Amino acid sequence: MRCLKLRPMADQQPNLQSELDKLETIVRDLEDENLDLDRAIAMFEEGVRHLRTARDLLSKSELTVRKVLEESDGSVRFDDLDD
Repeated sequence: MRCLKLRPMADQQPNLQSELDKLETIVRDLEDENLDLDRAIAMFEEGVRHLRTARDLLSKSELTVRKVLEESDGSVRFDDLDD
């Protein structure tokens, strides 16, 4: 039997999908009528942190796409991704 060694959570890099999943869970939990105010505020703060992380990840991805599309003369080519 093989044992997998997992990295501690603090060492794992966030990814967009995991951040969106966490946000979805928080929103669902915040919709509970019986949630007390202190817990709701704490969850809201956590949600804002995940939202900021997701936004940062999207910005980094956009920069990466721009670099890939950058022409050798320095101009940027914008292709319609729906084609």
